[in-house]
Amino acid sequence: MYKRIVLLAFIACIVFSCKETGEDPEVTAKKRPNIIFIMSDDHASQAISAYGHPISQIAPTPNIDRLAANGALFNHNFVTNSICGPSRAVILTGKHSHINGFRQNGDHFDGNQPTLPKLLKKAGYQTAIVGKWHLHGYPQGFDHWKIIVDQGNYYNPDFIENGDTTRIEGYATDIITHDALDWLQHKRNDSTPFFLMVHHKAPHRNWMPALRHTNMYDSVQFPLPKSYFPTFKNQQAAQEQLQTIYKDMYEGHDLKMTKAYGSTELAHNPWTTDFDRMTSEQRKQWDAAYLPKNNAFHKANLSGKELAEWKGQRYVQDYMATIAAVDEGVGRILDYLEESGLDENTLVVYTSDQGFYLGENGWFDKRFMYEESFGSPLLMQLPGTIAPGMKINALVQNLDFAQTFLDFAHLNDLGKDMQGQSFKGLLDGSLDEKDFRDIVYYHYYDYPAFHMVKKHYGIRTKRYKLIHFYDDIDIWEFYDLEKDPHELHNAYTDQEYGSVVANMHRKLDSIQKVYKITEKEYQKAPKEKIDKAYKQFKRLRGPTPKQ
Repeated sequence: MYKRIVLLAFIACIVFSCKETGEDPEVTAKKRPNIIFIMSDDHASQAISAYGHPISQIAPTPNIDRLAANGALFNHNFVTNSICGPSRAVILTGKHSHINGFRQNGDHFDGNQPTLPKLLKKAGYQTAIVGKWHLHGYPQGFDHWKIIVDQGNYYNPDFIENGDTTRIEGYATDIITHDALDWLQHKRNDSTPFFLMVHHKAPHRNWMPALRHTNMYDSVQFPLPKSYFPTFKNQQAAQEQLQTIYKDMYEGHDLKMTKAYGSTELAHNPWTTDFDRMTSEQRKQWDAAYLPKNNAFHKANLSGKELAEWKGQRYVQDYMATIAAVDEGVGRILDYLEESGLDENTLVVYTSDQGFYLGENGWFDKRFMYEESFGSPLLMQLPGTIAPGMKINALVQNLDFAQTFLDFAHLNDLGKDMQGQSFKGLLDGSLDEKDFRDIVYYHYYDYPAFHMVKKHYGIRTKRYKLIHFYDDIDIWEFYDLEKDPHELHNAYTDQEYGSVVANMHRKLDSIQKVYKITEKEYQKAPKEKIDKAYKQFKRLRGPTPKQ
């Protein structure tokens, strides 16, 4: 009797939503797919082996690669604002930061506004989110939610469920994967389509691998980028950032370096909670894994260029080892879908909330509109709709995700107020890449803040990029990505590009009008606030490290 009531309720929801879309409810109910949206935090495309970067070929991600083999890999997926909270707000709303109200970390997301999960739930989907939220307040529009507190911790993280906070012993990535599978296996309703968001903390700073992976890449020598020791010319914002691996990382907290040979006491570690919350047994295993390699470092007595390169190696080794558990988790979810037969009607998506630097320009972190942080991985599978092994080169954005998922759910009309564009047609073959958009817009606001990357906005076409850095500077940059894919030469004042730059300015003005950018978005921070921030980050950085 209960199942019959649930089924009738679901049919009623389908009929209601189909009245809005004009579709036959019986046909729609049969073809409406489930959606699993897996998003990691700060996962660079360079660290997914399906993308072919040299680093990922040494440390492959075979399970994430399964999505590329079974479906589509996007080569040009971009974010609108390369920072954690704003990216999540854009994905939920399908609207740029200045419209959804969440411009930078520290803002508070207005959960009362229309969102993708609310629209799907109203149309009959069962909705759930597990893992990282990072938008302040509690999630709305979900039948089930279990979220990690704030940024979360890798070991023994605190989770909130139904308003109650509980510390769960274990490793964050494994816990989130377990919660996703538990919901799929035991808590979802078999008679309704579902939308599940699986949001990993990993591989966010400070890159703490699972205990089983702590020595995974100790013997691996990763290739550091040619730009690891950069010489910035006409790139003032790049010169003034504070996210250089060998200058700005914290030796203990980020690089897990110790104070002396034979000691397990961490070097500079301003945020102690990541290690203090470990159990004695966890810390014992951790120290046993790191002591020999830290002793080897002290014995080597490195300095100068060799020390900077060693730091780059330690960073990438830990970063890639942290990703290993994410890849395993994706594999476990894909295995369950295949074993249960759910894979046949489930759209599976893997992405990151933005890109990340793995030593390019000597950097870690994100924020810039340069390719490494502006671009983000995107892989999708849906048997029978997305052909295996597809490579898509169209310019898509996280701004488009909500409308694309609504399109797959046959609820196109519900996303009319959004600012993105469904790219479902690129996946099912009904739309040619040349007929999709030819320009994407970006706007970053978070200054002064960690890493002191200047506010900036800009546009990218298939070949060119125009960026304006503003606030306490006023600098334009222009790049020909065909000739200068690593964005090493700011060609803004080069005579040969005069007409191209002028045309890019016209395009920028036009798209800002379309997206309703007003003068409010160009507000400057008070000088005293900027000065205070520099002093604060200098204190956090601690003593100048040995060079």
